[in-house]
Amino acid sequence: MTTSTQAPAVVPGSTAHTDGAWSLIPVQTRSERPRSFDPADFAVPTGREVNWKHTPVEAIATLFHDAASDDRDGDPAVDYNITAGDGVELGSLRIGESPRGDVFEPEDIVAAIAWSRTEDALHVRIADGAEIDAPVIVRMQGSGAGRRANAHVVVEAGANSHATVLLRHDGAAAFAQNVEIIVRDGAHLELVSLQQWDDDAVHAASHQARVERDATLRHIVVSFGGAVVRVNPSVELSGTGARGELYGLSYSDSGQHLESQVYLHHKGADTTGDVLYKGALQGEGARSVWIGDVLIGPDAVGTDSYEANRNLVLTEGARADSIPNLEIETGDIRGAGHASATGRFDDEQLFYLQARGIAEDEARRLVVLGFLVEIVQKVGVPALEEELVAAIETELAQEVGR
Repeated sequence: MTTSTQAPAVVPGSTAHTDGAWSLIPVQTRSERPRSFDPADFAVPTGREVNWKHTPVEAIATLFHDAASDDRDGDPAVDYNITAGDGVELGSLRIGESPRGDVFEPEDIVAAIAWSRTEDALHVRIADGAEIDAPVIVRMQGSGAGRRANAHVVVEAGANSHATVLLRHDGAAAFAQNVEIIVRDGAHLELVSLQQWDDDAVHAASHQARVERDATLRHIVVSFGGAVVRVNPSVELSGTGARGELYGLSYSDSGQHLESQVYLHHKGADTTGDVLYKGALQGEGARSVWIGDVLIGPDAVGTDSYEANRNLVLTEGARADSIPNLEIETGDIRGAGHASATGRFDDEQLFYLQARGIAEDEARRLVVLGFLVEIVQKVGVPALEEELVAAIETELAQEVGR
C-alpha cells in the first residue's frame, strides 16, 4: 500500500517557523507585512489574511483585478476638481519621479494596482513657509457604480508651511486609491479625507505618511457614504519632535461596511501620537471595523503615545469590531497606552434628559451628537464642521424615520 503526505496549505503572508517549513505562522505584526510595487507579488485576498479577515472581500473583489481606470472620452470614472490658492503648487508625477514613492510602498494588491496603473499622480505641494488660510480642496466625484478608477495622490507640505487639505469623495465608483503624505521639517499639515459616496460605491484607500523633524500631521478620516469604504492610514513619525494626530469619525447604516486600519510608527525621538476614532452604527447589518496598531521603535526614546476607539451601537443587528495593538521596543518612553469600548445607547443619559422635559427623540439626538462632535471639533474648519454636524443630523433623522 502506498501512502502520500500532503503539505499544509500556505496561508498568504505567512513565514516559515524556526522549527522547519512544515509549520507556517501568518504575519501578525503590523510592521512585518510584505511590501511591493508589483501587483503580482500579492495573492488575491481570500478573507483569511490578517489584514483582510474583517473585510467583505467579495464586495470589493473587482479591485483585486489588475485593470486600468474605466475612463471614456470626456467621461472619466472619477472626475477631479481642485480648489487651491496662492502658495499651492499643482503638478503631476510619473513613476520614478520624486517625491512619488519616497514614502509610499504598497502593502496589498489594491495599493499595488493603484500604483502601477496611475501613470500621472496628482502632486499637491504647499510651498516652503507658506501659510494657507483657506483649505485646499480636491474633489473626486465618481461617475457610475462599478466603474473602475485608480489613483495616486501626493500631498507634500514644504518646510515650515501650514495648510489644510480636504480630499472629498462623492458620487459612485469602484475606487482604488493611494495617498502619499510628506510633512517636511517644521510644517503643520491637516489632511481630511471625507467619504460621502452614494450607497453603491466601493472605496479602498491606503494612506502612507512621513512626518519629519518638529512637524505635525493631523490626519482625519470621516466616512458616511458608500457600500464598502476601507481607508487605512499609516503614519511614520521619523523626525525628532514629530507629532501625529490621527482622528476618525464614521456613521454606518444598514448594510454598510466602514473600516479603518490605523498604523502609527514612532521612529524618531521625543515623538507624540494621539489616535482617537469614534463610530456610530444603526440598522440591520451595519458594520464598522477599526484596527489600531502603534509601534514604538528602539530609537523612539521619549515617546508619548495613546490610541483609543469608541463605538456607539444604536440599534439591534449592528456590529462594531475594535482591535487595538501596541508594540514597545524601548523602555525609555514618557508614556503609551490604548483603549477600546463599544456599547449601546446610555439609558441613564437618556433618562436624565427626559427628566428635564426633553422629548425622547431630541434626547437621543443630543446624546449621539455629544458623542461624535468631539471628532468634528478637531477639524478646525468652521464651514466643514457645520457640514459634518448636518450630515450626522441627517443620519439620525433616518434612524427616527425607521
